[in-house]
Amino acid sequence: MSTEIVRFAGSGDTQLSGRLEKPAGEPQACALFAHCFTCGKDLKAAVRISQELARRDIAVLRFDFTGLGESSGDFADTNFSSNLEDILAAAYFLRLRGQAPSFLIGHSLGGTAVLAAAGRLPEVKAVASLAAPADTQHLAASLESLAPGLQERGEAEIRLAGKTLRVRKQLLEDLNAHQMTEHLRDLNRPLMIMHSPSDQVVSIDHARRLYQAARHPKSFVALDQADHLLSNPADAQFVAAILATWTHRYI
Repeated sequence: MSTEIVRFAGSGDTQLSGRLEKPAGEPQACALFAHCFTCGKDLKAAVRISQELARRDIAVLRFDFTGLGESSGDFADTNFSSNLEDILAAAYFLRLRGQAPSFLIGHSLGGTAVLAAAGRLPEVKAVASLAAPADTQHLAASLESLAPGLQERGEAEIRLAGKTLRVRKQLLEDLNAHQMTEHLRDLNRPLMIMHSPSDQVVSIDHARRLYQAARHPKSFVALDQADHLLSNPADAQFVAAILATWTHRYI
């Protein structure tokens, strides 16, 4: 198993930084991993899941969204729509290498994003969400509570996951403009929903709403006692094991 450092063009003339986790032999498939809001490709859960999948013969590209981690750009200029464009750019990068992604995996808001982007990626055979909100308005409400008056002032600083980041009201407007029910109705791909019943950031009710809105084939796995960030290594390994078994049905 090996890790390749990659860079590629993202949305808005930015350069995105990623890590391609590669199996020891020829990969049976390639997956694209989208991280949670304000997190990054180096979040421990993202690394553990990606590397465990690589051990199971599935290559995985994890990357930083625009303005985060080692990717260029101003985070304040980004929104949910730019995240979708970054996912499409990452898929295009893999396609040019002859490794178009067969699977999309997204954590938290990254899970919501891959559900929205899947319909624009014909090569994708299945999609998995980890602790994902059922709508983008969930994050908009959270931001308004973290930065009261953001709409009136136009921008503000928020403290989230140990980071201080500047956000603008255009992020709220963009989040409120997306309707996930339409994306789920048109997904037309197998869906795996994984969520913890004790998630304190995105409640288990979001998993229920996703499951009810999606069409079959769809599956749900409860990540019992896991936290939102899947910080326990055993939880990340369990997620990877389930995903590896599930994705092999579609390889």
